[in-house]
Amino acid sequence: MKRIWLVLLLAALAACTKGKESETAQAPKETAPPVDLSPAYGDTFVDASIGDASTLLPILATDSASHSVAGLIYNGLVKYDGEYNVVGDLAESWEVSDDNLTITFHLRKGVRFHDGAPFTARDVEFTYRVTMDPNTLTAYRGDFEPVESVEVVDDYTLRVRYKEPFAPALISWGAAVLPRHLLEGKDINTSELGRKPVGTGPFRFVEWLTGQRIVLERNPDYFDTDPDTGMQLPYFSRYVFRIIPDLGVQFNELMAGKIDMMGLKPLQWTRQTDNDRFRSQYNKYKYLANAYTYLGYNLEKPMFQDVRVRRALTHAIDKNEIVEGVLQGLGVPATGPYKPGTWVYNPDVPKYPYDPDRARKLLAEAGWTDTDGDGVLDKDGKPFRFTVLTNQGNDQRLKTAEIIQQRLKAVGIQIEIRVLEWAAFINEFVKPGKFDAVILGWTITQDPDLYDVWHSSKAVPGGLNHTHYRNAEVDDLLVRARKTFDRAERKRLYDRFQEILAEDQPYTFLYVPYALVAVSNRVHGIRPAPAGITYNFERWYVPKALQRHAETP
Repeated sequence: MKRIWLVLLLAALAACTKGKESETAQAPKETAPPVDLSPAYGDTFVDASIGDASTLLPILATDSASHSVAGLIYNGLVKYDGEYNVVGDLAESWEVSDDNLTITFHLRKGVRFHDGAPFTARDVEFTYRVTMDPNTLTAYRGDFEPVESVEVVDDYTLRVRYKEPFAPALISWGAAVLPRHLLEGKDINTSELGRKPVGTGPFRFVEWLTGQRIVLERNPDYFDTDPDTGMQLPYFSRYVFRIIPDLGVQFNELMAGKIDMMGLKPLQWTRQTDNDRFRSQYNKYKYLANAYTYLGYNLEKPMFQDVRVRRALTHAIDKNEIVEGVLQGLGVPATGPYKPGTWVYNPDVPKYPYDPDRARKLLAEAGWTDTDGDGVLDKDGKPFRFTVLTNQGNDQRLKTAEIIQQRLKAVGIQIEIRVLEWAAFINEFVKPGKFDAVILGWTITQDPDLYDVWHSSKAVPGGLNHTHYRNAEVDDLLVRARKTFDRAERKRLYDRFQEILAEDQPYTFLYVPYALVAVSNRVHGIRPAPAGITYNFERWYVPKALQRHAETP
């Protein structure tokens, strides 16, 4: 009946307007006014992470969640732009002496910390001193060990002298500058700034609800401006970092419009977002990530101390199976700690293709055989069993662990998988070295210096050499590579470094994934570059007409 009445109504309307048909056809059509997409202040950007931060003092942080948030609160003297050029941050300019032993920084004037205190060269000098203090529990002391002296010439001039040439010298001053007036004379390891940070960055701290969210607000006194518009940065009024340990729940929140950005799982990228509904709300960005995932062995454990065993483990794992099955082909097998396609990457290192027969032979040579017929290898009466730890909320790592579990079982090795909440995983197990093996990942930095991760001096509790790998030749190569500015010579040294890692297999390097990022399409100002997309986050904005939370500064 409703359909009949609708037809009759339309017919009646047509009869009433028949005489005006020609006039109506000639009338201009009304069009919606164009939306102003120019940069505007306001709105809230909601980000998400599977893990909470551990501390918001960058000097003490070793996890990506902490650095993601702290990077919006603090500045260094320099930083990378999207093309990986070193550009000024708190430093306006600098000069490097002809012998590469002295850098003179000229600092920005008028910069203030979030509590209103002025930023000066004395804050930089203090940051250096507290980093070098042996009582400071930092993993980054190695970046400043080559420094001979740091001299405050005046409030806005700093002179740094090195004992010998140090190739990463300039970018090492991208480390976050800390507020001297709040930390001088205090124990930085227990400072309240770990929970309530004060920096000079584009956003200032508001609140941290553990396991739920961290909230930042726009710094109204931030020193930087958008070169395209001349407007003071940042544009967003607030930044909310939500902790959502499950990527499936994160995706539901994304689809409901409750978060603005997330790294998608391969299945989400290939199937769940390949539709008009998703494309109407989000833009997707894909690029080979500056990161890799690995299976790391605790070399303090006797079962992993024979290199034949570690090589056997790598032979027993099918990396291509992981890339295809877990990443849906959206990644490449890793052979070392550098990203394929970069100048430092060595494609000619020893390879360990999937070969279970070769794995069994190497294990037998190392004394591991199944003497009691139970299907598990043993040696000196001890079965080859160990536990692999990984973090909660990362399905890729869990699925990778499950594939590894099956492949190792096929060669007579039994593993247990244990999944832990992120903060506990890092602080209670990884940092103190309380594990057999871990599945983790590293971010690949632009400068190839990996002293902090692989030098034997860093194989200590709290250090980044979690597996306690020690090799005298690697130590020598890393030190020598830091001292040369000649790229060809550095590459020669790092090529050999990669060869040794491949020979020693302290890790089974698993894969380099593609970054698969979805961002709300109401967000503008994103400029994809070799560095990814978030390098210029302070320049992201939502046009006024598209804002959901239209606060103004």
